[in-house]
Amino acid sequence: MKKTFDMENLDCANCASKMETAISKIKGVESAGVNFILQRLTIEAPEEMFPKILKEAQKACRKVDVDCKIIY
Repeated sequence: MKKTFDMENLDCANCASKMETAISKIKGVESAGVNFILQRLTIEAPEEMFPKILKEAQKACRKVDVDCKIIY
């Protein structure tokens, strides 16, 4: 299942690229995309794994930019 989430305080395209790479490596993630211009994260993964994936994705984003948040 593919879901899209808004993001806050995503500061640069380079950060978005690093976040996308880190989120793509999370177990269960089939694909991930971070759009800097729209401030959105799109993840494709099994429905039952989203709660765990989103927690891990938030950690990955905070490692790149401590102010960045995923809104879910």
